Amino acid sequence: MTSGLHHITAITRKIQANVDFYCGFLGLRLVKRTGGFEDAAQLHLFYGDAVASPGSLVSFLAWEDGSPGRVGHGAASEIAFAIRPQAFGFWLTRALQSGIGTEGPAMEFGEPVLRLKDPDGIIVKLVGTEAVKGGTPWNARGIETDDAIIALRGATLLSEHTTETTGFLARHGGFVPVETAGSITRMISQSGQILDIRDATGFWPAAPGTGAIDHVALRLPDVAAVDAEVASLASEGIDAVNVHDRKYFYSLYVREPAGGLIELATDDGQGFSIDEPLEVLGTTLFIPDHFRLRREDIVPMLPQFGLPGEPRILYRDLPFVYRIHETDAPDGSTLMLLHGTGGNEASLLPLGRKIRPAATLIGLRGRATEEGVARFFRRFGPLEFDQADIRAEADAFAAFVEQAVEAYGLAAQETAYLGYSNGANLLAAAMLLHPGLVRRAVLIRPVPVLDPWPETDLRGSDILILAGSEDPYHARSVRLADGLQALGAKVTLEDVDAGHELSGEDTLRAAAFLR
Repeated sequence: MTSGLHHITAITRKIQANVDFYCGFLGLRLVKRTGGFEDAAQLHLFYGDAVASPGSLVSFLAWEDGSPGRVGHGAASEIAFAIRPQAFGFWLTRALQSGIGTEGPAMEFGEPVLRLKDPDGIIVKLVGTEAVKGGTPWNARGIETDDAIIALRGATLLSEHTTETTGFLARHGGFVPVETAGSITRMISQSGQILDIRDATGFWPAAPGTGAIDHVALRLPDVAAVDAEVASLASEGIDAVNVHDRKYFYSLYVREPAGGLIELATDDGQGFSIDEPLEVLGTTLFIPDHFRLRREDIVPMLPQFGLPGEPRILYRDLPFVYRIHETDAPDGSTLMLLHGTGGNEASLLPLGRKIRPAATLIGLRGRATEEGVARFFRRFGPLEFDQADIRAEADAFAAFVEQAVEAYGLAAQETAYLGYSNGANLLAAAMLLHPGLVRRAVLIRPVPVLDPWPETDLRGSDILILAGSEDPYHARSVRLADGLQALGAKVTLEDVDAGHELSGEDTLRAAAFLR
């Protein structure tokens, strides 16, 4: 067994930009795409060399529109990749042509270093060195083998307790301190990979979030070695460890003395080729088995992206946070989805995919968050609504629809709308305030929220209202149906054997209506 790094994991805000940088610009191979092992609805991508060698891997969890993280002590601050020293000219030119800012080259520990920033602001260093035992470079478009990234060179860890941190990494990771320059102690492994431990005393602590490095994983030979570390750590009084079978490797997580999250991961077995042939590695989305989730319930919730040269969704800046989910064989129709209280732009995508299997789905996120969860407009109590906010958000929704139609070439006559609870209420309000905007809609568990109602001509609107027979707001759903019908809308009111919650019957009835 050769000690060294196994992988480094960070968090990205926008997955397409992340793929474009790590695959398109750096030329790494996407070697695995999965749902997250802690949260299946969180996309997790691994990049590496041509054969997904341990020690070549960086991975990213997608927190789309998540809160930004903060670099500080108790976490890593930089990711370093090894390139051949003679490749520096190529990378300087490539960065200039790609519009990516650079810092350097500069000499660090006798090695030339070029600093870049990825789309989330994470510092990425290209280090000219022959010291790393390299893997098999991926033959990326526009990058010759001699210029390609060789392997992970290492990471920089910020610590307020550098002596304790270096001791921990030496005992449990096989890294050896070799040199100190200023505030940085360099540790090296048998693979030639390094960890630079920077004294960050007095600096602020790290905070998790997008644009932050979550953890650094070190290599151990096998499962027995990982299990042995549990006992070894316990002998040091460290019992707070989490052991996991990640399918592609077995590992434990532990906090080093300065608070940094360290993973100890196995270097044996088939790795990422266990469920995917090497020649097509990284092309199939896998959902971790332990969630026991149906694929159709989770895949629509994961953000989509395209590899370099593949079609991709170019997101436009529109009034709401939103998510688009496309099928491989779209039929030209669109279904726009508005969640209930506490949901987000992905919440109704699985429902939408069952209702309209071939439609392009667009899920919106409500912008009112005064209650700590996303809603489409403010309320003062269970049935007390902010009338000014309803009107403002209905106007914003109308602007979103108009701009989305133009930006994505949507066929207005082939666009339907579905809202649940609070989202259904905004849809109904938008129909009243902007007649003609929404012609075909499914409203699940809605209530009337506008006061007073405008005198609106809703002729030409076709609406299905699904009321829960046990819903305490059932009578209000009926009142809304009567009011919309009185204004000329064609309204179909159906009772579903449910309360206010969604049910399987809602899916069947909505699908039949929209067919």
